[in-house]
Amino acid sequence: VQLQASGGGLVQAGSSLRLSCAASGRTASYYGMGWFRQAPGKEREFVGAIAWNGANKYYADSVKGRFAISRDTIKNTVFLQMASLKPEDTAVYYCAARMYGTPDEISRVQLWGKGTQVTVSS
Repeated sequence: VQLQASGGGLVQAGSSLRLSCAASGRTASYYGMGWFRQAPGKEREFVGAIAWNGANKYYADSVKGRFAISRDTIKNTVFLQMASLKPEDTAVYYCAARMYGTPDEISRVQLWGKGTQVTVSS
């Protein structure tokens, strides 16, 4: 299974942006998927995740109420809808996956996608 993330960009504070992560491969539908981010000089941190069947969703406290994760089970694509963006949301966002699980911690991630840059200007 491979992950392909897209949707990053440069936006102003208060704006919205949607990231997408498409999982390809025969077993892609069995993977829980999520997002992590890494700002310059900081460790990679969890943002949000959704179970392989879409039944459960998890968020970091810093994004609750502003970010929403969803999944298109037919296309095996996960979306991260980001609203009310803040300059502190600036980071490289990485898509992550775990088979039959939820990638809500770095130690639980089995697959990583290439990052996509999100920059929020003040």
